[in-house]
Amino acid sequence: LLLRCNTLRFRYYPFETVSKGICRHSKNRSKRHKLMETKHYDVIVIGGGSGMKIMNPASKKGLKVALCERWKLGGTCLNRGCIPSKMFIYPAQIATQVRTESEPLNVPATLRETQFEALVDRVCATIDRDSDSIGPRIQANPNVDWYHESVRFIGNKTLLAPDSNVTLTGDKIFLATGAQPSIPNIPGLAGTPYMTSTEALRCRTRPKSLIVFGGGYIACELAFYFAGMGVDVTLMARTTLLRHEDSEIAAEFARVFSALPHMTVHTHTKFHQVSCEGVGDTRRFSVEYSSGEDAAHHTLASSDLLVATGVVPCSADLNLTSTGIEPTPRGFIPVDERLRTPVEGIWALGDVVGHHLFRHAANYQSEYLAANVIYEGRSWAQAGEVPPIAYHGMPHAVFSYPQIAGVGPTEDELQAAQSPYVKGVNPYSSSAYGMAMRAESGLVKILVHKETRKLLGCHIVGHEASVLVHEVIPFVQMGLRLDDLLETIHIHPALSELVRNAARKARDALVSSGVDIPAILRFR
Repeated sequence: LLLRCNTLRFRYYPFETVSKGICRHSKNRSKRHKLMETKHYDVIVIGGGSGMKIMNPASKKGLKVALCERWKLGGTCLNRGCIPSKMFIYPAQIATQVRTESEPLNVPATLRETQFEALVDRVCATIDRDSDSIGPRIQANPNVDWYHESVRFIGNKTLLAPDSNVTLTGDKIFLATGAQPSIPNIPGLAGTPYMTSTEALRCRTRPKSLIVFGGGYIACELAFYFAGMGVDVTLMARTTLLRHEDSEIAAEFARVFSALPHMTVHTHTKFHQVSCEGVGDTRRFSVEYSSGEDAAHHTLASSDLLVATGVVPCSADLNLTSTGIEPTPRGFIPVDERLRTPVEGIWALGDVVGHHLFRHAANYQSEYLAANVIYEGRSWAQAGEVPPIAYHGMPHAVFSYPQIAGVGPTEDELQAAQSPYVKGVNPYSSSAYGMAMRAESGLVKILVHKETRKLLGCHIVGHEASVLVHEVIPFVQMGLRLDDLLETIHIHPALSELVRNAARKARDALVSSGVDIPAILRFR
């Protein structure tokens, strides 16, 4: 059944719902003529993704917990986000490397047609098996009731689970409902059979051709996946690609990404009209657009359309105003630096608060709350006594081709803040392992405070960027200096020497600017 919820299109499947270990199938809901039952819990968690990292320690502590999740357990990351997308992107990476890298390495290879349907079936089966294994474990937990349905506030710290005919109250409530794809207001788009990321990750039929709307990390990752699998992809972005990245990193990414086989990129695009005719093999999307300063209208056609223009928080259905919470204009739940909402006893975390929309950020937040609120047993007021959550070492990555990763402020942000800094930039080709790869793209940038020599940030574009950045994350998280990185012994000739080489160039930039540094650092 294909449902439309606000701006989101998503696939909904009838699952069994579990409460107190009793399975209720969707066709056997509680009868409406029964009196409404009220249940009180020590902890209520809304969201079955990172929210379960609060549910688990609470139940192990012996607290009575209600878990509310209307979809499959495991959250966006497991079911329709990070994990399945990477399971698709890795084969696309291998296919792209065969097409683009085998000949320069003197191992010319020909890629046979990719097994698109088999790949999708394998990935979906793996994901479903993992997700479906969570429910029985929760059902067996005597301290947890799982409400597999939509719940909403109907009063102060009071929730309604309508399918179970239960009113829920809790001492501590945690909102972790995540985010969902947002759909732009483009004339003609509504009502056409476009895909969002949700449908794209379950698409079993290889598109004949594909237009992708978007220029962020979801668009760039999924566009690469389909192009890597041999689909002719046209990506259309309203501005530039990955505009929130360091501009030097984004420019290098765009140069390589735009030249990939099966890939065409249009930036600074204005969308005028979308239409779709035909069904099945005869289906044809048409997109009327203009580019940049060119006022002329052009038309592109494809068999399929993927809309990946960002996300919006899943907060509209919670009826938050009933419990005294006023969402931000964009729908995010406001929280303080300790993840407390304005209402005593209610916390929020993950994508729904809008701070670093990554699963590792949501996990970090849930671990912070589990330690300070659940394990230590602090009340909402007492939680104000603990140190605020620290995000300065929050990393990120884009799993496209090439990869991007970063931690700390970008050079653009340092310039805007007029911070004194120097940088060291090292291309992949200027390293021993880069020579082995015959690398023609990629770079590592390290940013250092000019006065304190503190490592401010690191930004990478190129092979295994998401792995390389981990060397610098602890330095930024712990407030360490360039000296500490230069004193670190690097394996030769590992790819991680790229980070060391960039650090050396940052040191040289300090010396060139007249900064006095210890003699030993000049020889590291």
